[in-house]
Amino acid sequence: MSPTALEVSKQEPEVRPAAKLSTAEFRVGRPEIVGPEKPEAPFPIVLVGRVQRGFGRGGKDLGCPTVLIDTHHGIGRTTANLPDESITPMSSVANTGVYYGYAQVVTPSGDSTPMHRKDAKVLPMVMSLGWNPFYKNEKLTAEIHIMHEFDKDFYGFEMRAVVLGYIRPELDYTSREALIDDIEFDKQVALNCLERPEYRKYAQDPHFDLQPSVDIQI
Repeated sequence: MSPTALEVSKQEPEVRPAAKLSTAEFRVGRPEIVGPEKPEAPFPIVLVGRVQRGFGRGGKDLGCPTVLIDTHHGIGRTTANLPDESITPMSSVANTGVYYGYAQVVTPSGDSTPMHRKDAKVLPMVMSLGWNPFYKNEKLTAEIHIMHEFDKDFYGFEMRAVVLGYIRPELDYTSREALIDDIEFDKQVALNCLERPEYRKYAQDPHFDLQPSVDIQI
């Protein structure tokens, strides 16, 4: 059995297994839906934490804004990065790679500028767990991309996520364009997978804030 992301993170960088290189053959042969008809162990995996600023490249470089999860409070932005301690529920049982599920941004109690109704929905997401070898990250992170355009930034807000399945391993790339192609395909695979009834029901998981004023996008 391959080591979990947490186990790999404890290895010295020079002995850490290198990510495989994405190839044109890999991209052409990718399935449009992956995994079983219902979540299997270790899924579902629940994450929660406070949104912090990430690397600032998701939206600018990749057209895929991401969220960063705060190390001490436990969460993750449209694409969020989740530092080590925040992602232990995930990294301790899963390998590096790309995953899918649902996420929600929740307005902190007492905040005077709550999220707009459409931004407070439970929304589909894709999540990358690893070192993002194309950018040569030095720390293990989890980057969550919520498939939705938000009206405003939500740093300091709470993010809740339920991870439901695995899409593919973490890969390295020879070009940014190849990375973008895989990200776009990952997003479509996630949407296809979440259409299955046993996955759709997790959009109403009690982990989320399901107040009557909050819409659910399935």
